[in-house]
Amino acid sequence: MCRVPGPTLADIARAAEVSTATVSHALNGTGRIGEATRRRVRETATRLGYGAPGPPRSRTLGIAVTTFATAWNYTEIAYFSRAVTAATSAAHARGYALTTLPADRAADDSWHGLAVDGMLIMDSPRGDPMVRALRARGIPLVFDGVPGDPRPGDHWVDNDHDATTRAVLDHLAASGARRIALQSGNGDEHYARAVTAAYERWCGERGAAPLIVPFDAADTHGHAFDTLLGTRDTGARDRPDAVYAAYDPGGRQLLAAAARHGLRVPGDLRVVCASEDPAYATTAPPVTTVTLDPERTARAAVALLVGLIEDGGAAGPGPVVVPARLLVRASSGGGRGAHPAAGPST
Repeated sequence: MCRVPGPTLADIARAAEVSTATVSHALNGTGRIGEATRRRVRETATRLGYGAPGPPRSRTLGIAVTTFATAWNYTEIAYFSRAVTAATSAAHARGYALTTLPADRAADDSWHGLAVDGMLIMDSPRGDPMVRALRARGIPLVFDGVPGDPRPGDHWVDNDHDATTRAVLDHLAASGARRIALQSGNGDEHYARAVTAAYERWCGERGAAPLIVPFDAADTHGHAFDTLLGTRDTGARDRPDAVYAAYDPGGRQLLAAAARHGLRVPGDLRVVCASEDPAYATTAPPVTTVTLDPERTARAAVALLVGLIEDGGAAGPGPVVVPARLLVRASSGGGRGAHPAAGPST
């Protein structure tokens, strides 16, 4: 990858109004300087486009989830756990180490000195500070999911969330559902926005009013569904007879809420959940799930990233689309089996 020479330490020192020694300490994490000064120098370096030109030196890739600038263990989520495992295997097969970074690192300034040859960034939101810092340094980036701030020349791997959402809703409608609700995230990641938009378009085409319940990972018992599923406020006629939960815990939340309101699944309420958790095959009843195939996504992303590092990338920029699959089980009232939920990869 060709990199344009950036500013010198002296340029950064002048802009930050410090000595070159202070700049060196700030960028390398050494010396006894105040945290405010260290942060100011690093922010100045990023703004000026400071980076270390030259070929890869560490043979190390990084991977991180930057959706939320808070400390949370994304490896406890089945999708991310499986993606990290597959990415590690794919990196090792190409002679690279893979460093898995904490989620809250996106909120600090450690990206300025991160020693990686390239980064795989998962669920990058708009205004991602880590992406800004790594772009300024000329570090090759590949995204799992459409980046929040895409630029010409960016590379990412994703599913066709519009086609997948429509396949789920069509499946539920074919099984007899007439009033379908969506549980979706209210964050800024592309996935939540894409699924919600596809659901709203599908409803609009059928003259149906959208019913959207915000996802809350801490809502173990599914109390967010109480108003929607309870007959006291909505009336049985207005109550939805199916819900698509777009996040992993949503299926269990729905089973808990249905039991609390005396609703049979799938007799009174059909349930589909996007999840990579195999335990959904043994719940009562087994829950129909959408798999986004994180292993295939991660392997494709690592292949793209190594290509960018070593030869500038043979593939053109833009998306690589990984097909999703619908694993039909008893909770959605359809026959068992696996069905494609989107078109072939491109």
